[in-house]
This record gives sequence, structure tokens and C-alpha cells, in this order.
Amino acid sequence: MEREIEVPNPNNGQPCKSVTLEDLKGKMADFAKGRDWDQFHSPRNLLLALVGEVGELSEIFQWKGEVPMKLPDWKEEEKLHLGEELSDVLLYLVRLSDICGVDLGKAALRKVELNAIKYSVKQCNGYNTAEQDV
Repeated sequence: MEREIEVPNPNNGQPCKSVTLEDLKGKMADFAKGRDWDQFHSPRNLLLALVGEVGELSEIFQWKGEVPMKLPDWKEEEKLHLGEELSDVLLYLVRLSDICGVDLGKAALRKVELNAIKYSVKQCNGYNTAEQDV
């Protein structure tokens, strides 16, 4: 039997401000510290937890085939569940990067810049690589 959990409104009904990776990093560090979980948050353990969460996220799409952007045919509870699983993945990723001393925001921006060089607009625009032997 599923029990209902009352979820607190994080902003007391006020519009939410943008959340930064730093905000999440701090919240996750406080969350772990308050529960004395730092002892369990080794890079290996966090990575394995992250992989488990990616598996749970994958289960949501497993039998749906291709779905259109914005998921117009999904029920609200399905979208809520998707948001929860996406959040689990994000939170473990943020925690892992923090424990490893990696500035995830800077690393992500660097990766976007590297990909922009590797996959230039001129090279990719209007070109379907799915038809090629890659």
C-alpha cells in the first residue's frame, strides 16, 4: 500500500527563483551531513547510486517506444514521477561532482565549448548522420 507524503512547498507559495548547481551542492552537503551520511558518500558509492537512479529513470521510458517532445499524451502523475527520477539523477550527479572536487558547471560549459569545436554548425547543419556509417 502506498502511503501519501505531504510535500512541503519550498517557497511558501511564492514563485521559485532559479536554482543553481551551487544551491543544490549546498543542500545536498547539508542533507548528507545532517544524517551522518558523509561516511557512505565515497565516489564509488555515489556512482553506483547514480547508475541505479539512471536505471529507474530508464524504466519510465522502457515500454513507451518513441515519445514526442514535451510528452503531450502523458498524465500529470507520469510527468511528476519523471521529474522525481530526473531529480534523483541530478542530485546524485551534483553530489558526486562535489565529493570529487569537480566544478560541474564549469566542466559542463567546457564540454559544450569542446563539442562546438568538434561538431561545428557548418559541419552538422542539415546533415543526417543516422544515414551514414558512423
